[in-house]
Amino acid sequence: MDHPFDKSFIRRLVIEKKVPITRFMLESIDRFSRDKIIESVTLLGICPISRSTIRASIEYARFMGFPLIFTTTLNQVDLDGGYTGLTHKDFVNLVRQECEKLDFWGPVIIALDHGGPWLKDKHVTERLIFEDAMEWTKRSIESCIEAGYDLIHIDTTKDIWISEEHLGMDTIIERTVSLIEYAETIRREKGVLRLDYEVGTEEVHGGLTSPRLFEEFIIKLKIKLKDCRLDDVWPCFIVGNIGTSLTANNILKYNEAKILADIARRYGIYLKGHYTDFVVNPEEYPRARIGGANIGPELADAEYSAIEELNIIEEMLFEKKYISETSSLIEKLNDVIIRDTRWRKWLTREEKNLEFSQLPLERRKWLLRTCSRYFLSHPEIFKLREKLYRILKMYGISADERIRMKIWDVLEKYVKAFNLRNFNSLLEKRLIEEL
Repeated sequence: MDHPFDKSFIRRLVIEKKVPITRFMLESIDRFSRDKIIESVTLLGICPISRSTIRASIEYARFMGFPLIFTTTLNQVDLDGGYTGLTHKDFVNLVRQECEKLDFWGPVIIALDHGGPWLKDKHVTERLIFEDAMEWTKRSIESCIEAGYDLIHIDTTKDIWISEEHLGMDTIIERTVSLIEYAETIRREKGVLRLDYEVGTEEVHGGLTSPRLFEEFIIKLKIKLKDCRLDDVWPCFIVGNIGTSLTANNILKYNEAKILADIARRYGIYLKGHYTDFVVNPEEYPRARIGGANIGPELADAEYSAIEELNIIEEMLFEKKYISETSSLIEKLNDVIIRDTRWRKWLTREEKNLEFSQLPLERRKWLLRTCSRYFLSHPEIFKLREKLYRILKMYGISADERIRMKIWDVLEKYVKAFNLRNFNSLLEKRLIEEL
């Protein structure tokens, strides 16, 4: 059986073996690194915050030879299009088209990130009741499976109607297993090959902040899955609190991460790091034996910075009377970001009661750059981007190239730190030797 867009040897092998691709890669990494055949590797999950990021990531994965893993949130890609304007099927088709156009041969893994009730901003704003939030989540999961996703993150750690201290571990596990059970029912009905699952969260919800409770969660999850006759289903990833958060000076707490990673591996599951953006010590991830890590807002920061620089060039051309008008892109982009107020999600406790204009200048700039992801694909902004691109093209300036290089700079940091350079060929060689 051929895969719709991943023609890699690794994909062909997992189809032949009838095993999920993410777990297969993680176990292969574990085995070969333990035997000192390859270095320890952390897989990089890329949030597709824009079409520029999607295209640049495929180009860079081809250039550097690492597995391409896109992980989409319900805010980014969903039944209603999300902020990228893409449904799950649209997204998979776009990745397929770009991979073919750029001659990238994979492997390619498509994942759902934070699939759970109220993890879509719109559902918090609309104050959905539990039943409605769960129903939407189920429909989104079904859409992912139909589209050809490989990995589903089930995250039931949020409930806008129950306070954190009352949303206990047992409730989270019950809801997690309920969604896994639903996904497995859909998968079997549609004749889809086995899926990988990811559970847990980097947040404090569910009490996963200590090694003892982290292990208790894993044990209880295993028991609950068995009770529901899902013995053959076991997540490949569990997300734990490893000290990272969405801040400008993000730091992985190595010792805490290593403890959680070791606990997880005792139960045949791999630690996943979220909020890896801007982390200052990414080289510690493979050392701590963290299986995977996701980035997203840092890519938005890079794309915004590139657009800002291009906008300055445009303004200079206007001042020197080379052009009669400008796109005013950054001005309009900043305006929609501030009016939307989603930037409030990322305020610290001390900042919660402040208006945007009351925040320090550097803080405002950082929020604008990272929250630009919500609008980089917005129709109004997209039109202004096209106008900016046309203006600059007349003077021999490629906006696409400038943006691509900024995104590549971010990806390079993690590809190097996570030991991913030429990883595809290294893994393929070792797997062929085992045949």
